[in-house]
Amino acid sequence: MSNQPAPTLNRWTVLTGSVLVLLCTGAIYAFSVFAGPLTAGHGWTMSQVMLAFTINGAVAPIPMILGGYIIDRGGARWAILFGAILFALGFVLTGTATTLTQLYLYYGLVAGLGQGFAYSGCLNNTIKLFPDRRGFAAGVITAGMGAGSVIAAPVAQSIVKSSGPGAAFVRMGLVYAVVVVIGALLVRPAPVGYKPAGWTPPAGAPAVENRTWRDMLSKPTFYLIFVMLGAGAFSGLMIASQLSPIAQTSMFGITAGTAAVLVSVYSICNALGRFGWGAVSDRLGYTTAVAFIYSLVAVSFLVMLTVHSTVGFVIGIVGLGLCFGGVMGVFPALTMKTYGPRFQGVNYGIMFSAYSIAAYFGPKIGASLGKWNPKHPGSGDYTQPFVIAIVVTLVGLGLTLALARMTAAKATAVAAAVPNRVGAGS
Repeated sequence: MSNQPAPTLNRWTVLTGSVLVLLCTGAIYAFSVFAGPLTAGHGWTMSQVMLAFTINGAVAPIPMILGGYIIDRGGARWAILFGAILFALGFVLTGTATTLTQLYLYYGLVAGLGQGFAYSGCLNNTIKLFPDRRGFAAGVITAGMGAGSVIAAPVAQSIVKSSGPGAAFVRMGLVYAVVVVIGALLVRPAPVGYKPAGWTPPAGAPAVENRTWRDMLSKPTFYLIFVMLGAGAFSGLMIASQLSPIAQTSMFGITAGTAAVLVSVYSICNALGRFGWGAVSDRLGYTTAVAFIYSLVAVSFLVMLTVHSTVGFVIGIVGLGLCFGGVMGVFPALTMKTYGPRFQGVNYGIMFSAYSIAAYFGPKIGASLGKWNPKHPGSGDYTQPFVIAIVVTLVGLGLTLALARMTAAKATAVAAAVPNRVGAGS
């Protein structure tokens, strides 16, 4: 496969096509709207249903890494097209599931693999085209993913109410199948070393170091960033998977209909956070942005722990939505800055494994300790999951501060070495 783009490559067209695809695959974040009806309609427990969401996230490293390999070799369009169609197929098949095994296979595996290929291709290919605005590009791309559930949640709620969750999956999946093909056709592969016309790296900027995945794994920074990403995704995935049940517990006493609307509110904040924090990180620096994100996550959970009302719930999910979006928007750019753009596809695919670990533990802890039962209105208590999320977030904050010190020390050492090299050669 060639690394050369089509002669008519326009990075804004590629960005548009990628966002269009992720608007569809972002429907995975509206899963909490389906969760209650699936448990009630089939007699499954919430933990059993949430395992499908967990599997969906857990399989992500497979298509992310394999897709990254294809993307780094110029096959972005094909990876995106394959993944997007596979996702739509998984969504349609989920609507026919009558057993837990089918639910896990169709939603967890098929849709999960498809979503991973599409996400990897759209994200990693596009940010290679924006070396001047990495945070912005990553933010816009991942905002498309977050905004997908803004559309999906109310649509799904309406169809579920009138025709059931199965019909919602099938009808939405068929629409997605059409939209993702249109979006994928707008994508062109990013060329190696791409620089937009008229742009040059700022004076004094460090030389780009393109590191392979083996080089990346040999660096201590990888393990810091890996755990930071997992810690940041943990709370966002817990809330994304459990938002509707949390709202309906006695802690907040919100109705199912209002909870569905709040899923959209969370999704809107998720999308805005990806774009907003991505742009902020370009100005303040990635580690500084992440430190602010973790601080706001902890405050948001504290509000939900202490203000048991609709107002407290809304304040909490707004903060958490913005921050989850920020995590997903900033870390791709942080990875590329640290290890270079050449092998970003594979490198971020490996880094993204942290998301999958969070996708396993976040929803599982929320569902098992929250103990919400759709057959018993007002049941459930999410105090323990919230406390655990705060602890995980503080660990992420501590590691972020450690990474900031390491980065600053390295920059100082490099700056000090430059005069020495000049003097040695004079």
